Amino acid sequence: MELVLALDAGTTGVRCVAYGPRLEVVASSHRELPQHFPSPGWVEHDARDIARLSLETMSELAQGLLAQGHEIIVVGLTNQRETTIGFSRATGELCHRAIVWQDRRTTDDCELLRRGAHEDEIRKTTGLVLDPYFSGTKMKWLLEHTRLAQMDEPALATVDSYLVWILTGGVDGGVFRTEASNASRTMLMDLAGTHWSPEMSILLGVPTAMLATIIPSASHWGTIAASAVPELEGVPICGVLGDQQAALFGQACFQPGMVKATYGTGAFVLALAGDVSPPPQPGLISTVAWNLGQFGPTSYAYEGSAFVAGAAVQWMRDELGLIDNAEDLEPLAHSVSDSGGVSFVPAFTGLGSPFWDADARGSLLGLTRGTNRGHIARAVLEAQAFQVRAMTDAFATAGVALHEVRADGGMAAMNSLMHLQACASRVRVRRSTSLEATARGVASLAGLEAGMWGSLEEISDLWTSDYDASPDNDPALEVLYGRWLDSVRRSHAVLS
Repeated sequence: MELVLALDAGTTGVRCVAYGPRLEVVASSHRELPQHFPSPGWVEHDARDIARLSLETMSELAQGLLAQGHEIIVVGLTNQRETTIGFSRATGELCHRAIVWQDRRTTDDCELLRRGAHEDEIRKTTGLVLDPYFSGTKMKWLLEHTRLAQMDEPALATVDSYLVWILTGGVDGGVFRTEASNASRTMLMDLAGTHWSPEMSILLGVPTAMLATIIPSASHWGTIAASAVPELEGVPICGVLGDQQAALFGQACFQPGMVKATYGTGAFVLALAGDVSPPPQPGLISTVAWNLGQFGPTSYAYEGSAFVAGAAVQWMRDELGLIDNAEDLEPLAHSVSDSGGVSFVPAFTGLGSPFWDADARGSLLGLTRGTNRGHIARAVLEAQAFQVRAMTDAFATAGVALHEVRADGGMAAMNSLMHLQACASRVRVRRSTSLEATARGVASLAGLEAGMWGSLEEISDLWTSDYDASPDNDPALEVLYGRWLDSVRRSHAVLS
């Protein structure tokens, strides 16, 4: 078969997936990505690990597929978005470990900008709120605290542009490009014009000369170099998207108002907003969805972002030892009839939408001597649905009429969470047959550009769901949600 290869360079792991003509998974390869927490609130990755694991998974998958007689005709790439890498394009040397999107070290920088009355200017120009989540202040930190500026051909990159540079040859002719769904997460891009903003560059002290060239998401990015993945030499890269925009595409949300929710490391809800840069809305950010190049204009989306979802399950497993495997959460949560009054706020790295509080901290409240592992697991599960409910409420306030939410991501495998979400948000929830919507999305984008599919309608016809949850009218759930919101308010005051 003719296949599309999708590289998904995520926060906790790197996955490469091969898709066939009906967007069916043919094979995949995965590696877990090491995490580094050098100080409280700091989260880092080694960019060498990101590159190495990407090349390993691609090579492993390609070897097996080629041995079976398949032909890999195109590659797509999706990535964790705001994570920031500083390096020399002349030598490939890194100036520091990558600063991950969850990292909060630039909270004080954001506060200084706020005190300087720049918040409205940033919001109007970029569509973003002033928060250390985004790349701009991370880039500023790298320039001020490392020797990046003294390097030969210094570059500041999000993960997409760094990996494209590596895959196309690196120091031996690699291309340095990005696209608007990733660039719109930096706090440096003019949202309406989809170009680097001179005003934001000056405000943050980040020279645009160090940034990648912005091109359409669907376009010919370059070809894989033999030095990167010998088995894929000459295969074109034809699609790149940030992971959450890729999930929106993978869920076939091609009409304005269509909504998806991804339960990955964090929880992210996006609604397609059309081809005009949307006005700011309380609690949400405006972002680029994609630029389809020859297939259509730039599309925009509203987004709500919760920083911790699956990461809370990983915390329960690795730090607390309450479960042995992520799959243990659901049965443990249902070993009790309710959470026993326990409420969990997953603000390990502050709170995202719609609260936007960088100083909030994770909280477990309502503990008694009778609290057991099951109560905590139940509270963690409920928190996932409640933080998405807070975001869907913000969408409703913004005038986005929610008819259904298309769900994906690892935690979406739990039927009980999908039903709880439908009840909490009071909207139909349909789970995608493919939980890996990020990889599927960029595979379909790359395949569209390469001619494997002829239109968005053809791709939409290939989308299916395997679980459908409708809301119940349960007044008790509103009481639980109100108690959770009260716990969120308390988390704001932890450092006061």
